[in-house]
Amino acid sequence: MRQLAPSDPETGAFTRTPSRFPAVVGTPSSRLHLYVGLPCPWAHRALVVRALLGLEARLPVSVAVPGDDGAWSFTPDSPDGLYGKRKLREVYAVRSGGFEGRASVPMLWDAERREVVCNESIEIIKFLCGLANADGGGLDLWPPELRQDIDRWYGVIYPSVNNGVYRCGFAQSQEAYDAAASELFGALDRLEAHLAGARYLCGDRLTLADVCLFTTLIRFDLVYNTLFRCTRRKLAEYPSLHAYTRDIYQMPKVAETCDMEAIMAGYFKTLFPLNPGGIQPLPPASCDSESLLRPHGREALSSAAGTPLQAAGVS
Repeated sequence: MRQLAPSDPETGAFTRTPSRFPAVVGTPSSRLHLYVGLPCPWAHRALVVRALLGLEARLPVSVAVPGDDGAWSFTPDSPDGLYGKRKLREVYAVRSGGFEGRASVPMLWDAERREVVCNESIEIIKFLCGLANADGGGLDLWPPELRQDIDRWYGVIYPSVNNGVYRCGFAQSQEAYDAAASELFGALDRLEAHLAGARYLCGDRLTLADVCLFTTLIRFDLVYNTLFRCTRRKLAEYPSLHAYTRDIYQMPKVAETCDMEAIMAGYFKTLFPLNPGGIQPLPPASCDSESLLRPHGREALSSAAGTPLQAAGVS
């Protein structure tokens, strides 16, 4: 487990390795390529934003799959569309300075400069918003007037929910698990209360904050509730959060980014320390297409009373 999930040696708390290329530096060329893995919630953010903003033609994508050694790899059915490499690490190594470290997804690549643009998901999706806005796109997921609220929501979602499920799953002490689980479900309770009165986190507009929450929620009952021991409640037991997830899932092209089989296999069959037998359970009924396509009834919701952050108790 320690190899897959670094932890604090004193507390047993999961510690996430920082991204090697955390920010977009300079001005990338127009020849961009996106590398993703379908099980990964961080890469899923980029796929959802790419789909919502209609960037498919401008931004080709290569899909890596978990290899037998745990590294992101390519197969004949899912090839590297640029260089025909077998491993994502080999793509990273194409850059002039070479590469050492963990080859992670998502990764935005500049094919003209043969360089990594960024491999930090939140910065990639902000960059994609700028790319779409420069083209005169109609949907703005990161509008200037809401950026402060979006960033503050992200300050809640990332540590407590996005990373919180991993802190539960990879905790190596009871104390670390208890702290992570308490923070996770406390945040979900607050989000449930807020979304009972607001269609989206920042009111009646979908933003990057919603995308970042969605890619964890869509995996919650499918994977995290069982494999990562996030067992206090299922997403299906949160009426507002579950309807909110269905709302986003039903948006044009979003469902196409959600490969439930790849998600389950990517966790249950590769995280051997958590699931030594590699047995993949049946998916819960709340995660099948029939359930996710049920009417969500959230169209009538407007902004919560007061500012969204005040209503949710977020400062």
